[in-house]
Order: sequence, then C-alpha cells, then structure tokens
Amino acid sequence: MTTTLNKSEGKVLIKGNYAIANAAVIAGCQCYFGYPITPQSEIGEFMSGKMQELGRAYVSAESELGAINMTIGACSTGVKAMTSSSSCAISLMQEGISYACSDELPVVIVSVMRGGPGLGNIYPSQGDYEQAVIGGGNGDYRIIVLAPGTVQECVDLTYKTFYLAHKYRMPAMLLADGLLGQMMEPCLFGDYPYPEVDNSEWMLTGAKNRHRRVIRSYAPLAEDQCVFLNKLFNKYKVLEENEVMYDEYMVDDADIVVMSFGSMGRNVKSAVKACREKGLKVGAFRPLTLFPFPNRKIEELSHSAKKILVTEINMGQMLRDVRLAVNGRIPVEFLGKPVGSMIDIEDIVKKIESMIEV
Repeated sequence: MTTTLNKSEGKVLIKGNYAIANAAVIAGCQCYFGYPITPQSEIGEFMSGKMQELGRAYVSAESELGAINMTIGACSTGVKAMTSSSSCAISLMQEGISYACSDELPVVIVSVMRGGPGLGNIYPSQGDYEQAVIGGGNGDYRIIVLAPGTVQECVDLTYKTFYLAHKYRMPAMLLADGLLGQMMEPCLFGDYPYPEVDNSEWMLTGAKNRHRRVIRSYAPLAEDQCVFLNKLFNKYKVLEENEVMYDEYMVDDADIVVMSFGSMGRNVKSAVKACREKGLKVGAFRPLTLFPFPNRKIEELSHSAKKILVTEINMGQMLRDVRLAVNGRIPVEFLGKPVGSMIDIEDIVKKIESMIEV
C-alpha cells in the first residue's frame, strides 16, 4: 500500500493504520523499526516501501525488544524515529520505554490496541489505557500519551506526538485501537504544522571539536538520581500546564457528562445527540491527551454537572483517573465491555436514562 504525499490533492480515503504511517513520514520520521503484529501490521508494511523510496531507514527487527532498542539508538542521535506495535508486544517494550524516559529521548511509539490479557485476540479493545499512562517499566516516569478517535485525528495527533516528543525530549505514544487502525475514513494530511525542534545541544554525533556528551540511565549516587527525577517531574508539571487537549460537546448545561477516550467517543457523541432530542441535558467529554490528563477541566465539570458516566471498551481503566479528578464531588458511574465492537448507542442512552431516573 502506498498513498499520496501530495498535500494539495485534498481529502484521501484511507485506513487508520496507513494514515498514521503516512503522517509519520510527513512529520519527518527518518527511521522506523518494527515487528509485525495484528492489528497494526499495515504501519510496518507502509513504511517498508515508503521509507526506502525516500532514502530513509526501515528495519524489520528480529523482535519487539530489538525494535524499541533500535529506536532508542536512533533517537540518541537526535533524529525522528518511531516504532509501532500492539498490546502484548508493547509489554515486551516496557523495559526499553523506561530506559528511554531515563535517557530523555524523544522516542515515538504507536500502540494499536487488541484484546487481552496475554495474547488475547485481534479484536478491538481499549484495555491498554493503564499500560500506556502508567506503564510496566521500573521507576518513577511518565510518557506523553495521545488518543485519537477518528482517522483525521490519527493524522493530526501523529504530528503532535512527534512534536511533543522532541519539544519535551521524552517518549510519546499514539494510543489507537484495532477498530480505528482498520477502519477507513476521508482525511486531510496537510503540511507538518509544527516548528522543528533544535536537538543540537544533546544529540550524539561524535565529539570532534566539542566536549563529549553522555546519555545514560545509570546514576550510582542517590543524590544525583533524586536531582534527576525532580527535573523529570518538573517537566511533567510544565506538560500539564501547557499541553492538555480534549474534545467537549454540549457540556455547558449538561446534568450528565459522558466521558470516553479514543474511538468510543464516536458512539458517545451520537448517544448525546439522541438524548438531546429527548430533551435530556447530556454532554460528552473526551480527553485527547491521556497524559497529561485533563484533571483541572474534569474537576470544573464536577461542579456544574450532577453525574458523570465513563464508557470504555475495557473493565474500567480511565474510570480511576476520572474518579480521582472528581474527588467524590458527584457520582461517577461506569458502562463498559471487555473487548470487541463499540458499546451500542442505544445501550449508552439506556444507561443515561437509568441515571436520570435514580
């Protein structure tokens, strides 16, 4: 599969995985390292042709461990590099992600979720929210996590993922799901909308005519590690102040706000429209950044709304973060399913109606 990089051609009908890959190329990705796994294998397939066509680096790694470590190595030279995978294979990358956080490297990771735990199945799921925002590597760290809900957002947030990774010099993940990766929608690519970040002060390019630079995660002295971690978490505070993104729909007068992330937002918005037609004051809220999480905005909504409903294709993972942000001010209820297609619009409406009756 190849697609146009000519931004003047208008909208292109394209599958989500191909949209992500194409956007990565436009964003200036110079190196791709990956290992195939459903439902994201089309990303590597696209890159295998397009990167070579453009004279950039493509490597089909021997494993997910190899892929994340190759990406770390490339990013240490200051270039834009990415890997992509899914769920159980992202689990294999967790040690590498922890190293990338400690090395402060702008590693870009695309995770297209499938059912779990373990190998699970290839059906869509949102069961890797906690894997993304909390992680399975060791130590205190966070990564930037952006969650698209449409194919157009796959493009826009891929651009943003590259930019934020390099702006803050830290790993960033685009968290999609199998449904979004496989569906087709029209979208615009446009030019890469962000300024290029100057990495010249830290990238490893050889020490000729300058002092040597060292990128490493090992800190033998506890005092040095404390200083470093305080620096990291100050960076995270800056992120929370400046980079929170979310989509809201009819929340200003809503008695019930339905919260979701990723592709579930599509049915939630339709359910809200159906409720409004019945005269019910319902709104929709969807974080685009899962980290930094929109705690402040959700806290504000908890002062105006009477109840919140969280909907996810998992057993309740973002639910925890919403409840922490609400801090007990109003009831927070949950509607979810473990894996498969999105929750039906009718089921969301029925749940909302039951919350109003109580």
